[in-house]
Amino acid sequence: MIARSRRRRHEAVAELNITAFLNLMVILVPFLLITAVFSRVAVLELNLPGPSSQTTEAQEQQFNLEVTVREAVIDVGDRHTGLLKRFERAADGSDYRALSEYLVARVKKENPDKTDATLLLEPDIEYDVIVQMMDTLRVVNTFEDGIAAQAELFPDITIGDAPPQTGFANGGAP
Repeated sequence: MIARSRRRRHEAVAELNITAFLNLMVILVPFLLITAVFSRVAVLELNLPGPSSQTTEAQEQQFNLEVTVREAVIDVGDRHTGLLKRFERAADGSDYRALSEYLVARVKKENPDKTDATLLLEPDIEYDVIVQMMDTLRVVNTFEDGIAAQAELFPDITIGDAPPQTGFANGGAP
């Protein structure tokens, strides 16, 4: 018993050496901060229709812009009067330019106080197309005195599902 207690007294308690760990942290923390990619997240506020939207007679008489994006076409119309213009979807983005020009020249000119639009999408529309359509509806690029600027078109965008296409294959005109 005495020999056992003497052995314990002579054994020194091992110290935890964290110097190597601290050296590693001193190197890693600045490296990670310098190489971190800082991204800017932009948030667009969207108005989604409620489950039981009740409309009044005054709302039904108003112009309600609806832009329907299908696989082959983009339809611009009024909820009450129907189709105003149809654009063929192009891979080079010319459909966005033509749509923007039409929205400025015809729709915004006739309804200057209108700020809301409804974007109706088929289920298989790519995310990039949705973002480009929203940008096309929200703002238009203009040049004033040789300086590029952006003018507001329809910043209040509501997103929904496109109604099923009936009777016409590939978005063909009636």
